[in-house]
Amino acid sequence: MTGTQSTPPLLAPLTADEWGDDEYAAFGALLGLPGEKVPRAGSGHPADPLGFDIIGLLARHPKMARRFLTFNGWLLQRGELPLRLRELAVLRVALTRRSAFFWGEHSRVATEGGVPENDIARLAEGNDGFDGTDRVVLEATDELLSDGRAGEATWQRLTDELGTHQAMELIFVVGTYAMLAMAIDTWRLAPPAGSAHLPEEPTNSSGQKK
Repeated sequence: MTGTQSTPPLLAPLTADEWGDDEYAAFGALLGLPGEKVPRAGSGHPADPLGFDIIGLLARHPKMARRFLTFNGWLLQRGELPLRLRELAVLRVALTRRSAFFWGEHSRVATEGGVPENDIARLAEGNDGFDGTDRVVLEATDELLSDGRAGEATWQRLTDELGTHQAMELIFVVGTYAMLAMAIDTWRLAPPAGSAHLPEEPTNSSGQKK
């Protein structure tokens, strides 16, 4: 599934009148704010919950969302893994899992974080356009997605390049976004209007689709 929806969603984001204390507290866990400080739904504030469909969807289960978003917010805002490496891994997850939503969302996050558009485009061509730490991270991401684990040699390469903390975070980033892609694409959440389009499936060094 590419995330380009021609059928209705199975689960829709909360509407403005469905936001309550528990839902604001869940969004606040991501923003680092108490629920009462979160902008109100429909306020037009840059952090208006209605501007974040994925949050409005996760907040349908506010207790779960609050705990998950606490962790996800930490990975995105306070983790040690550099933004470039994190976003290359997330975009590779989106490509491999064929998630149009996360390709669109994280193309924007990566670009705003300083990742050149040419690097994002090269992800669809496999790993040959990358070297150094970028290549190690992408190959490890591929292995995690295909095998469900990183082998001993891959783990050693990761820790040599990144150190233990960042190597550990990479595994959690890949696992978190593989899980999110599974959920969001099950519920058929469409990418925001104007999002970057999901490219064709990436190829390996032999030119074959993975």
